[in-house]
Amino acid sequence: MQNFSRRDFLKIAGISSSGLILGGCGVPIFADVVGAVSEPFNQKFEELLFKPQSPVPEFAVSQIEPAQLIVNTFGFTPQIDPARFRLIIDGEVNQPMSLSLEDIYKLPLTSMIIRHVCVEGWAAIVQWGGVRLRDLIQLAQPKPGVQYVYFQSADRYLESWDLRSCLHPQTLMAYQKNGQPLPIENGAPLRLASPIKLGYKQSKWVTRITLVSQLGRSKGYWEDQGYEWFAGL
Repeated sequence: MQNFSRRDFLKIAGISSSGLILGGCGVPIFADVVGAVSEPFNQKFEELLFKPQSPVPEFAVSQIEPAQLIVNTFGFTPQIDPARFRLIIDGEVNQPMSLSLEDIYKLPLTSMIIRHVCVEGWAAIVQWGGVRLRDLIQLAQPKPGVQYVYFQSADRYLESWDLRSCLHPQTLMAYQKNGQPLPIENGAPLRLASPIKLGYKQSKWVTRITLVSQLGRSKGYWEDQGYEWFAGL
């Protein structure tokens, strides 16, 4: 598989060395970060038990459970035109980006067969394919002090992760499921997929990734209603 240098990727994405101005994207919803927000109380404890860079054992193709992946929708299923789709990466970065699906497809494809675990008590072994989130983050050049990443979805679902979990080698921005294009009901054109977080952390229909040094008043749709923030497996 071809390896892309950062310079090669910037050519693919059409990003100048001076950085990309995100015209027409509106003000980031996280501009209103107020005060010094402490880390969730259980993050440090869980990180003592959880090794963010340790690969999780994967499953064989014969173990995939296509009928077990239940479709849960937060509010509605958005209709997204793939030709007009853009993934915005912004926040505290030196190289903000606006990527088309073609830009993303030109990056190295990573495939993994993992267990998707839902907080409701069910699980399914799924094959996800896509680009490593850490590759996108590296290209965006996070500024010193970045610790968290927000994910905004087309259905207005909001989620946040710790940066270390985002850099895990099996955390993907996925556009394939079980070797086929990702269905719209499972989050097409782009969703989070990872074996180290519970299902409600794995946002579907992701359109914006924002890197920050502090969490804002909202930490995520379910977290704001009392769900655990770290939600590691």
